[in-house]
Amino acid sequence: MPGFVCGKKRLTESNTCFANHSKDARGTGSMIADDGYVPLLPRLPDDVAKLCLALVPRSEFPTMGAVSTRWRSFIRSKEFITIRKQVGMLEEWLYLLTIDEEGKESRWEVLDCFGNKHRVLPPMPGEFKMGFGVAVLHGKLLVMAGCTVYEGAASPTADVYQYDCFLNSWDKLSSMNVARYDFACAEVGGMIYVVGGYGMDGDSLCSAEVYNPDTGKWTLIESLRRPRWGCFACGFEGKLYVMGGRSSFTIGNSKCVDMYNPVDHTWTEMKNGCVMVTAQAVLGKKLFCIEWKNQRKLAIFNPEDNSWKMVPVPVTGSLSIAFRFGILDGKLLLFSLKNEPGYRTLSYDPEAAPGFEWKTTDIKPSGSCLCSVTIKA
Repeated sequence: MPGFVCGKKRLTESNTCFANHSKDARGTGSMIADDGYVPLLPRLPDDVAKLCLALVPRSEFPTMGAVSTRWRSFIRSKEFITIRKQVGMLEEWLYLLTIDEEGKESRWEVLDCFGNKHRVLPPMPGEFKMGFGVAVLHGKLLVMAGCTVYEGAASPTADVYQYDCFLNSWDKLSSMNVARYDFACAEVGGMIYVVGGYGMDGDSLCSAEVYNPDTGKWTLIESLRRPRWGCFACGFEGKLYVMGGRSSFTIGNSKCVDMYNPVDHTWTEMKNGCVMVTAQAVLGKKLFCIEWKNQRKLAIFNPEDNSWKMVPVPVTGSLSIAFRFGILDGKLLLFSLKNEPGYRTLSYDPEAAPGFEWKTTDIKPSGSCLCSVTIKA
């Protein structure tokens, strides 16, 4: 496989050979058979060729995509990730949206499992937005909706953009049915769900919709029983959990958890939630949160028995109480929202022995961390 991992020159040479060989993968006398079939690699059946391509390091994906249309199509497919998972080649990278000290310029940067920076992503299309949602679907990053602010007025959008980590490029997907910001979103069962938020004219929303990547369309589903904004969502055991945020200005903070079952398309409710959450992440089969009133404690939710436990957060060179979460190598990372020189990123290992869960790490964003997602591909 050395010819496929040494950069664009080697890959292009492989593609030239692909065009010049006298036999194709079906054993016919030309590379392109009468029915228009073109093999992925010369003289190899496609199932073998797919395995070969799946063994290439992730950093070479953009170069691979430039070799041929067939290569490009294959590495963007669900099958590609499935094969890489089967052969143990999935690589975990952390994508961080950071902003500079002046709060003017934001950018996505990529770190590998050792914290080494790989690249800065191409700029996101469209205007800079606030209150948007992010989710990961089949190894791709989706940035959804949000609002632009002009002269103090928020204008919600329904735009959806997808970053393809295989090809290092952005695409525009179908827009949502309802423009919104400060909403909840999560992936469940290979679908993306968005719930609540603010809509046009600042109205709080109870509407919900789902994105199907196979059809590329958004579909409205049953609405929440009450409007909800500033909330967040996560998926456990094939169900969507929505919690945190507010139901309205008059009702105040919401401790209710709305749970959606995609099988019977119904919402149910439980009361054991959390309020005013400033950071949240799902690690393993548990939810980790930091609430506004308890910002030096982790609130850990176990969906198996709907229970919570609190874990103190140590101080490491900073009294800052505003954090953003990241997940890397099975550990929870706490990035300070303020880019303070004395702060060392905290790492929480839920599998460590009692008393040894917390450590520090050199992994650190280049600026203040607005949000992060982990993508395995």
